[in-house]
Amino acid sequence: MTSTGEAVPLSEAVEDARFGAKATGLGAAARADVAIPPGIALSGAIVEEIAAGNEDAIGHVLAAAQDLTVPLAVRSSAADEDGAEASFAGQHLTLLNVPTLEDVRSAVRQIWWSANSDSAITYRQRVGLFARPSVGVVVQSLLSPECAGVMFTTNPITGEDERVVEAAWGLGEAVVAGRVIPDTFRFSRDGEVLERAPGLKKVAIRAAPDGGTYEEEVIPELREQPCVDDDQLAQLAQLASRCDAVYGRGRDIEWAFADGRLYLLQCRAVTRAGASSRPPTPAVDADTLETIEKVPLFDGLSARDVAAIAAMFKERQFEAGETVTKEGSGAAAFYVIESGEASVTLGGQEVAVLGPGDYFGEVALIDDGARSATVTAKTTLVCQGLTYWEFRPLVKQNGTIAWNLLRTLSRRLRNAQDAHRPPT
Repeated sequence: MTSTGEAVPLSEAVEDARFGAKATGLGAAARADVAIPPGIALSGAIVEEIAAGNEDAIGHVLAAAQDLTVPLAVRSSAADEDGAEASFAGQHLTLLNVPTLEDVRSAVRQIWWSANSDSAITYRQRVGLFARPSVGVVVQSLLSPECAGVMFTTNPITGEDERVVEAAWGLGEAVVAGRVIPDTFRFSRDGEVLERAPGLKKVAIRAAPDGGTYEEEVIPELREQPCVDDDQLAQLAQLASRCDAVYGRGRDIEWAFADGRLYLLQCRAVTRAGASSRPPTPAVDADTLETIEKVPLFDGLSARDVAAIAAMFKERQFEAGETVTKEGSGAAAFYVIESGEASVTLGGQEVAVLGPGDYFGEVALIDDGARSATVTAKTTLVCQGLTYWEFRPLVKQNGTIAWNLLRTLSRRLRNAQDAHRPPT
């Protein structure tokens, strides 16, 4: 199937609704000659296609990324994830040190699912952004920085018109994730340093040789030594002024010094959730079709209807011990198990073990309620998932599915009543 999405150099990412705010923010920096790591932007449409397994889309992305130096950083760039009204930090995924171009496929799929996770859906409900997310992705060469961190062009605590910098050794995730007490600096808009507060930086986050990151112990003499000097602070002051000019005041900047050069990694833009059209339904592979055909929920449908429904599902993998759904959380997806086993618990007690062909998650998607049970992978678990955004219109538009669903829920209710009925 031909790809309908886009993978472009960051300098060509100009539409929030198509590429997401993170990508367009970096694109604006590139066009303004602000130093950023080389990279590409993936539109929400092509990310959707990759999540659905469209090989043409994957090939298109790999071709666009072929000149990037590995390892890579792969980050979410949803249209509404970093606006003034809401921030999805910690929910939409960032994958650092993706070791090869081929690994981009899995990274993009993981990011797509992070934006459709239970926690992200729950947050969308809470902040009034309960709409189908358009999940763009940024793919960049990963720096190996001497130090990195965040900078606010307005004091985030007091609102004062001054710059605030937090810094640590290694990758900036040590600061973002709260793994260290960072060095903190305040300086005026004209660059005068107002305060220096050395932190305690016992660890530095580094890229691991085989992918991912690890925590490296910082030698004792560097733990309380400031990781940026006066010349670097002056460069950060210039970057803050440049970002003010490009984006406007009141910015949240991620930065890094690598090989003696200052790079902008991210500058959060103030955006509102943008509408995006749903990309065409991709073709379905034989294994997915075979899995979906066995689901009782779809009994009585024509082969053509089952194939159309199967094409909406997207593969998601969980490692042994990983939580798939959590009791009491908001609902994001309906899952059918393709391979592996999962444990179902209520109040910490196991009540069932699910295997290939079993499905779960449909109840919470119907009533807007919380997950009724916790499902945990007992082994490596491969699921086909259907998100809220596809599931509800599917049931509304197909009477056979709705009837099958009603029968399934009725049987569950009857079994629950029988289990609690006293013997006669």
